[in-house]
Order: sequence, then structure tokens, then C-alpha cells
Amino acid sequence: MGTRHWLNSYGNIPADIDADRYPSMFELLNAALKRHASRPAFKAFGQTLTYADVDRLAQSFAAYLQNKLGVERGDRVAVMMPNLLAFPVTLLGIMRAGAIQVNVNPLYTARELEHQLNDAGVETIVIFNGSTPTLAEVRANTRLKTVITVGVGDASGATLPSPPVDARLGVSVSFAEAIAQGSGLPLQPVALTGDDLLFLQYTGGTTGLSKGAALSHRNLVANTEQFKAFMPVALKEGEEVLVTAIPMYHIFALMVSLTYLSVGAENWLVANPRDMDGFVAVLAQARPTVFMGVNTLYGGLVQHPKLADVDWSRLKLAVGGGAAVVGAVSDRWKTITGHFIREGYGLSETSPVVSFNPAYITEFTGTTGLPMPSTDIKLLDDKDQEVGLGQAGEICVKGPQVMRGYWEKPDANATSFTDDGYFRTGDVGVFDDKGFLKIVDRKKDMIIVSGFNVYPNEVEAVVANCPGVAEAACIGVPHPKTGEAVKLFVVRLPGASLTEADVIAHCRASLTGYKVPHIVHFVEALPKSNVGKILRRELRTVD
Repeated sequence: MGTRHWLNSYGNIPADIDADRYPSMFELLNAALKRHASRPAFKAFGQTLTYADVDRLAQSFAAYLQNKLGVERGDRVAVMMPNLLAFPVTLLGIMRAGAIQVNVNPLYTARELEHQLNDAGVETIVIFNGSTPTLAEVRANTRLKTVITVGVGDASGATLPSPPVDARLGVSVSFAEAIAQGSGLPLQPVALTGDDLLFLQYTGGTTGLSKGAALSHRNLVANTEQFKAFMPVALKEGEEVLVTAIPMYHIFALMVSLTYLSVGAENWLVANPRDMDGFVAVLAQARPTVFMGVNTLYGGLVQHPKLADVDWSRLKLAVGGGAAVVGAVSDRWKTITGHFIREGYGLSETSPVVSFNPAYITEFTGTTGLPMPSTDIKLLDDKDQEVGLGQAGEICVKGPQVMRGYWEKPDANATSFTDDGYFRTGDVGVFDDKGFLKIVDRKKDMIIVSGFNVYPNEVEAVVANCPGVAEAACIGVPHPKTGEAVKLFVVRLPGASLTEADVIAHCRASLTGYKVPHIVHFVEALPKSNVGKILRRELRTVD
């Protein structure tokens, strides 16, 4: 480890944590399930699962995976659903069977889904009914043997209105059926270690195809311990109430949910935060002690007339991550709730938290806080030399929460780490003299829309296949609602009568909504270097 000058600002935070305090995340969570058996664990759609319910259902699901599907330690099981009660049951069942959960965005297009399932070598998927039309399009092109479908009320025993399963899907098993089949079957315990993989967390690749960050049990144990060391005030055993509106397939919500599960918290799941009236009603009912969101989510909430009617007297912690939190949004949130938005920084590859504003900070800092315990950060210039204090450099991270590498991507791993084992984040940051880290730019040309990463290469690759397009390039431009939006520059083929609507329609067929260009600008030519590389930075000056 280097000098870690930020330790002088730690106060009573331990400099290091024990990443091996629990042999696996399963050991940590299993103990909590038993300890808090009678307490409510998850709530959604007016239904409640206690810790004992979750334990029992997860046990049945794990037994089904082992006995009926032959799932073994290290097998990959995909999960493609929004924040439903079936999500934590599925997660704990997969974990108990010793398998690896592959988190899939339920809004993915067929192209994105097919790539991810094949890249991870998935034979079993647990999928929300509403996402089955997408899977139906590509199932034949994958190695899938078993499809388990999930309705809105599954796991709770309630029959709630759900979309139908797509008739083209072929043979599938309902989640309720899987639980019923597994309920009387024996479960073979799997002795997991910290080195066993827990999640494959797919993240956009600069090549245009996403890569799976291979996160181990030890990575997640470490990050939960790191977060607890920073925020003990908001992690009181059996006391916390959390509202989870960011999707649990995203590593931010996933790690936070697991951390709070380990201390017996009550977690209210919000499946569709875009229904702002319903979302604010959940906040009013839950009266949370802890809330997590991305800047756009907070931005939408502070504009809602009924947010001020919510009883915020129990709130201890409001966390912002995924993208930069805007000071004005934090100020409005504080006016309504009495708390500023405490910002952190992280990535899928780091489980995710790298830095966070510690508990003693009492106002918005505009920084992402101090590095976590047991974490070292170097800021490097283009020659891989460490930069001085106050100078900008690429953030390179080493710590027990950092993945060992991308799933089966040796070439990417060779370039993603420094010779001495630091993960290159591609983000550019500056340290102040107290050790607080500010993100100033992104080395890669990534665009962040509502906290989700959009890689220009992927969008450009899709647009290149659009009839009438000669060339295309895209950049991120500021957007009042989503933080950034995708602006696309297109050169038409000679004689082509291509319109903005044509290009957007083409993109919608192959890209998730947040990746679809917001603006299409037709140009005669794209700026290029002398070796023919498109100069995206010059596009920023084009009107």
C-alpha cells in the first residue's frame, strides 16, 4: 500500500477491515436469516416476506436447482427481473446451491440478451414474465435448457396481475412450481470459500460488447464490511428500514441490499420508480431510515408535490451513486428531508464501493469522499506515473473488493490492470490534501444516462448497420433530466434520404431505451485524426 494520506481524515474509522471475517456471503446472510427469523425482510405490492419466509423459500429453490436441474457449484444461473419479492429468494437460492448469479437487465434487447447468456455459458434463467418476449426471440441461439418464469406476486403467495408468458417461448416452469417441487427435496450443502464466484456483473465494454465482472464471495464480504465501517450509525442491527428503487440487478442496489439484509433490515422494493405517485406512496408508508438513488431519481422525487408530506423523521442516510450528484438536487432534497445526499464512487468491477463520504461529514461536499478501508488508490498520468496532490490522473484501485478479472477475457484483463495489480477504472480524479476524491472526467468516452453506462462504440456499431448510414459517432451531451443524453452524428450515404426518425427507429430495435440517441445530427463528414480515428472530442464543438 502507498502512503494513503486520506487515513489522517478517518477519525474513528478503522484503516483496514477483515475481508475473510466470513468464509462466504452465504455464511454472513444465513446467520442473519436465522437471527431475524420473525422480522419482516422484504415488502412489495402490499405483501411481506419475513426472514424465515425468505430462508424457507430460498432453501426450496436451491433444492430444486440441485435435484431437478443438476445445478452444481460454479454453474451460472441468469436472473432477469425487476425488484420483485422473487428476486432475493432467487438470489439466496442460487447462492445456497453454490452457483453464480448472472444479473441481466430486464429491459435488454434480444441482441444484448443473447450475447450475455452465451458469454456467461448460461443453461438456466429465472425471468420476469414481462421479459419473456425478448427471450423468445433468441432462446434457440443460446445454451438454455431451463426457463423459470416469474410473476409479480411470486414468492408472496399472492396472485397479482402479471404479464403473460410469451407463447413463443416454448417449455418453461413457473417460479411457484419450482418452489413447490423443491420444497420436500434434500439440499446438499456446498462448502463455499471466499474465492468462489458470486456474481457475473456485466458492464459495457469499450469494444461495444459487455464483459462480465467476476465478483467473488470475498469481494462482496469485503465491500459490506467496508461500508459498515464507514456508516455504523445507519447499520444498527434490527433497526433499519430501506427503500430500494434502483434495480437490484445493478451492483449498487445489490450490494446495499445484501449489507442491510445482513443486519436484519426491512427492505421495501420498488419495481417501477417511474410511477412517481406510487413510489412516493411507498416512501410515505415505509418511513425509511436509509435511501439510495442516482441523481436523476432524486431529481424526479424533489419535484414531486407529495414528497414533503412524507415523514422523514427516521431518515439517517441518503446515498447517491452511479453518476455525479448535482449540488442543487442535494440542496432541494435537504430542504425537504433534512438530509443532504451523501455521495460515493464505485464500479461493477469493485463490488462497487471505492470511496464514500464518511458519517462525520455534515454537508454536501461535491466529492465522492474518502477511499474505503483496506483500499489503495493511485492517480496515474498517461505514462503510468503517479501525479501530485491536486493533479488529475486516472483512478487506479487495489483492494479486497476489486474483481480478479473479467469472465474469460484474458486480453481485457491484461490491459485492465497495472503491472503491480491496480485496476484501471478509466475515470479521472483529483485528491485534495485531506484525501477526498473528486471525479473530474472520464478517460473513456463513456456516457452516463440516469446512472447507466452507455459506451459510444456499442451505439455506433448498431447505427453502422442502419440502411443509408455511411458513418456515425456519438458523444454525451448534458440533459436536465437524465444527466447526460446520447447525441449522434451521422454521415449519410450518397443519395440516401435518411431521417432522424429512421435512425432512432433502427436503434430502438437493438438498444435498451437509455442507449438510444436523443438527438441525431446529420453532418457532411466526421472529424478524424491522421490515422483515420474519429475524434469525438472535436464533435463537442459541432453545433
